[in-house]
Amino acid sequence: MKKNCILIFACLMLTGCGIYNRYEQKATAPADAFGSTLLGGSATKGESSIAQMSWREFFTDPKLQKLIEQVLANNTDLNSARIAVEKAEASLKAAKLAYLPSLVFSPQGTIASFDGGKATKTYNLPLQLSIDIDVFGSITNKKRAAKAVLLQAQMQKEAVRVNLVSVTAQQYLLLQVLDRQMEILTQTDSLWRESLRTQQSLWENGKAYSTSFNQMEASYLNVKTQIVDTRRNIRAVENAICQLLAVTPQHIDRQKWGSSMLHHAEAQGDADQRMFDTKYLRLGVPATMLENRPDIRMANHAMEEAFYNTQAARSAFYPSITLGGTLGWTNSAGGLIVDPGKLLLSAFAQLTQPIFARGRLIANKKIAQLTEEDLQKKYVQTVINAGNQVNEAMADCMAAREKNTYYRRQVQVLRDAYAGTHELMDNGKASYIEVLTAQESLLNAQLSEAMNMYDAAESVIALYIALGGGSEGTGNAQ
Repeated sequence: MKKNCILIFACLMLTGCGIYNRYEQKATAPADAFGSTLLGGSATKGESSIAQMSWREFFTDPKLQKLIEQVLANNTDLNSARIAVEKAEASLKAAKLAYLPSLVFSPQGTIASFDGGKATKTYNLPLQLSIDIDVFGSITNKKRAAKAVLLQAQMQKEAVRVNLVSVTAQQYLLLQVLDRQMEILTQTDSLWRESLRTQQSLWENGKAYSTSFNQMEASYLNVKTQIVDTRRNIRAVENAICQLLAVTPQHIDRQKWGSSMLHHAEAQGDADQRMFDTKYLRLGVPATMLENRPDIRMANHAMEEAFYNTQAARSAFYPSITLGGTLGWTNSAGGLIVDPGKLLLSAFAQLTQPIFARGRLIANKKIAQLTEEDLQKKYVQTVINAGNQVNEAMADCMAAREKNTYYRRQVQVLRDAYAGTHELMDNGKASYIEVLTAQESLLNAQLSEAMNMYDAAESVIALYIALGGGSEGTGNAQ
């Protein structure tokens, strides 16, 4: 019988060795996550990437840097993410302490009297100790799962942090572009106001028709309404930034558009060219770059947690062993009461082997395995989504750069057309309607050019973040 027990115990030990295995990533991501058609694939062969720059290196505007620092210091969502990390740290600490014995002091006292007899007083002052022996990895796997939960919380905090960097920069640049549009509209307002006065004077002196004056006034009033809308949009963006800062609405200090570039100071050319010239937007190798993204790292740690949860579910099929003992002082010795009390010592060992748990253990194991399988597929999808974001952002950069060339040429052509039409009108060879049309076309082109510059900057920021930039692990200036 003794030999059989030893043999059974040895078999259980050998069978349970696998439940101590450490997590190894099984899900593999596509090698061409960025897409094979992206710049003919040439952009993925470089050893460096813009994502390896810290956000302080990427965003060179000192006022934007200060604003980002304030947002990271004050934002409520980031503070909540920090608290979630601290909670996970507390859970991990508790999981580590599960290896240690528990110690309980539970004093007891009774007073009893039978049939009106003399009352008897008994007391018991025990100090109870118990410890679970982690033979089959139950405590170990729960501790490793708790660590994976902590890593997920840290990555969630990092994801919130990166998103705040991105949103703050985008909102700041939007303010700059709106300021640029306001500048264009203000200049147009001043110019058209003088033209309207001239046209009114001509009309009052019978040298122009009232229709010309009315059309000019209608266009001038349209510029006025655009100024009001732009001013309102500026207020809305400033308020949005104040929400990120967790402060009451106030003015956001900023530089003029084009004062500082986003990256690659080594680029040659004008401000717009330096901002989104695609030849300076180095992507790097997908497998290396995407590992920097918090969401992908979080998905990997979620698989790790699921793996250890599956191991813990397997451990539940094996025996649990508990050792314990009591050290105390009591005056109750069975049916006798002694005075003074005596020292009491006891020890025990307990083995609990599940035999039939109404399918609960099997169900828990099956659920854990299915969860692990589900998270592996979700990890692959997360990588695919990340690669798609990189591809989309790069395509947006390329489109904005190409459109910028057309917008520049369009503005220049319309500016020349306006000047030429105005000169023809002065010589009586063109009507004021033609001048008005040229003015409106020029204004619309200037506003569109400014917004396209913002779209370009936004796409560069999106590319930087999609590649894993902006996290604490990138660059040297965090």
